[in-house]
Amino acid sequence: MNIVCLDMEGVLVPEIWIAFAEESGIPELRRTTRDEPDYDKLMTWRLGILREHGLGLKEIQAVIAKIDPLPGAKEFLDKLRAETQVIILSDTFEQFARPLMEKLNWPTIFCNTLEVAENGEITGYKMRCEKSKLTTVKALQSIGYDTIAAGDSFNDLGMIQASKAGFLFKSTEAIKATHPELPAFEEFDGLLSAIEGAL
Repeated sequence: MNIVCLDMEGVLVPEIWIAFAEESGIPELRRTTRDEPDYDKLMTWRLGILREHGLGLKEIQAVIAKIDPLPGAKEFLDKLRAETQVIILSDTFEQFARPLMEKLNWPTIFCNTLEVAENGEITGYKMRCEKSKLTTVKALQSIGYDTIAAGDSFNDLGMIQASKAGFLFKSTEAIKATHPELPAFEEFDGLLSAIEGAL
């Protein structure tokens, strides 16, 4: 019994924070888990910048509403979901993911949640569990599933390496160079074939 675990941002949809950085004109917010392996450090830093600029959930959601999945992502997911179970494992937040999941035909997503004040200020965030992607993959394995995983960032490496088969997708040259043992793909057709080969 197989289950495929996919990262969301950078794999199925563009990076939300990069889109928001461009829209808000705050280039520092372009920093993602491709650049900073420590997610807590990254999020604390992001929330500080939002506070400094008086920006909150409403402004980020307005940008997310304009984001479309990467070309071919929906078709890739539809084909994959017709063959096997798929879970999207993301360090994003429910408040960000919902409109994107609608555009992808409502796949299952496990993600985190933001703590938001009444005035819309993002005051904090609640992670589902520590090392959520790796922890989830291990939990799925403990109930009898073989996992196949794909992602693009530092925070995906744990689930990729712990899986029966794991792939990098649209990753950085630095991550690919550090992990030459992981097959790396740039196109959905290549990734789909690799996953089908591992099923």
